[in-house]
Amino acid sequence: MVDLSAAAWRKSSFSNAGGNCVEVAPLEDGTIAVRNSKRPDAGVLLFTPAEVSAWVEGCKAGEFDDLA
Repeated sequence: MVDLSAAAWRKSSFSNAGGNCVEVAPLEDGTIAVRNSKRPDAGVLLFTPAEVSAWVEGCKAGEFDDLA
């Protein structure tokens, strides 16, 4: 189990007023935690920095435009 008690969660500046967004937090071991801001106790997904980098690059390249 990952200790998230000291996690510094942050939301995107693109989040809407209704709070529909995800939150991210870098963890001490280098992984990045992601959670649903409306249900923070529902669990988290953990990613390596390389995985997050690949996702961001894919977003910038438009690879996921069909999902939005």
